Amino acid sequence: MAENRISRRTTLFAVGGLGMAATAASRTLAKLPGLEPPREELSTDIRRTIFRRVWETPFIDTHEHLPDEADCLRGPGGTTHEPWTVLFQHYLNSDLRTAGMGREEYNRFFGDAGSPREKWQALEPYWPAVKNTGYGLAVRIAIRELYGIEKLSAETVEKLADSYQQLRRPGFYRRILCELARIESCQVDSGRFRESQDPLLLMQDLSIVGMFAGPNLRGFGEPTGIAVTSLADWHRVIDWWFDKYGKYATAVKSQNAYSRNIDYDDVPAEKAEPIFRKRLAGEKLLPEEQKALEDHLFWYAVRRATKEGLPVKLHTGYYAGENSMPLARVGLNPAACCDLCRRSPDTTFVFMHICYPYYEDILSVAKQYTNAYIDMCWAWIINPVAAKDFLKKYLVTAPANKIFTFGGDYRPVELVLGHALIARHGIALALSELVEEGYIELEDALELVDPVMHGNARRVFRLEEKEKALRQAPWFRG
Repeated sequence: MAENRISRRTTLFAVGGLGMAATAASRTLAKLPGLEPPREELSTDIRRTIFRRVWETPFIDTHEHLPDEADCLRGPGGTTHEPWTVLFQHYLNSDLRTAGMGREEYNRFFGDAGSPREKWQALEPYWPAVKNTGYGLAVRIAIRELYGIEKLSAETVEKLADSYQQLRRPGFYRRILCELARIESCQVDSGRFRESQDPLLLMQDLSIVGMFAGPNLRGFGEPTGIAVTSLADWHRVIDWWFDKYGKYATAVKSQNAYSRNIDYDDVPAEKAEPIFRKRLAGEKLLPEEQKALEDHLFWYAVRRATKEGLPVKLHTGYYAGENSMPLARVGLNPAACCDLCRRSPDTTFVFMHICYPYYEDILSVAKQYTNAYIDMCWAWIINPVAAKDFLKKYLVTAPANKIFTFGGDYRPVELVLGHALIARHGIALALSELVEEGYIELEDALELVDPVMHGNARRVFRLEEKEKALRQAPWFRG
């Protein structure tokens, strides 16, 4: 019947976003392009009930790379120097390259020169191959919901280019994140810590990777004004960052797994000191020396984070980019995660991206270790089906209070919307299937929605406390 059909439009969310209550039977749900369910899929009461609850429930977004809105906007009227092709550049550009797009075509599409139709000519041969990947779906959903473009083609690409610029006006972050994606707040990795102009929406993680990897003497040392002549001085540098921003940060973050395995030994300062002096002198370190220095400084930063009550977010699993992933080393991540949890039982470790493709292994870590938490950020667009299956398996394997189900992991804010709708679809499917397959009751599924979508994040990252602190921050503008 017509009243039981599921609309594909998400723009029928209540204007005003998170503060508006759902309007019961008139609330409609979304159908994703390329993810259209079978005709009977949403015809049952179970699916209608679960999908409606998931679509009405706000997210806490636990991982983004979003700049401040003001940094996206340039010039009179809110125009921007970023071309519309930025929508395809993070992460879909990697799929385009692995689909065979050559360097010349790549530069023609993403470069400054050329009309939208000319750029489409560079994209068109590869679009059919990538439009159904998770990266491609996020783009397609975003341009459908934001610009009303159902199908990207030579006939619609000019509308996309124009609509992209028209949307980028002051307030467009909250329009996209809060009203459309129904996100209450984001946790942003900005490289160190950014004093955001919208700190309650774009809450910040404190990056620790430069504190120990390298370490980044200039990037982390110079802002402190500390003259670094010894390892003890560098400890003071790390302390300075925690003293200044620890009470405002939601967590600390490291993506060091892109460079090495995350098998950090507890190296004493006595062993690290002569190595650090070599680093200060500009001498080349042997691989084993570099590892020992990084390992010592990693644990110094982690212990300081633990003292501050800050969870430690660590990249695991899949690499962004193309033609660069050492899968044998990535496969070692889950065992290293076990060792981290064992070495520091008082530290809350958040293992990101479900360690794809080793998500069965990381699931066992969460089941075994009290201090192991899993963040599904990025996972829904790496492999939407695997992410759905992971959530199903997680909820019947490990405690449900240790999982966070969404982080867009994007720089362009527009694509967060596409990713969020894929995640909602997957969460609703996972819960529906668990009920239909007899593993949990409908009541159980509905009770899980709030914790996995926002409650766990609010508790583990102490967001109420952080919001109070941020309201008193020197850079808070009210």
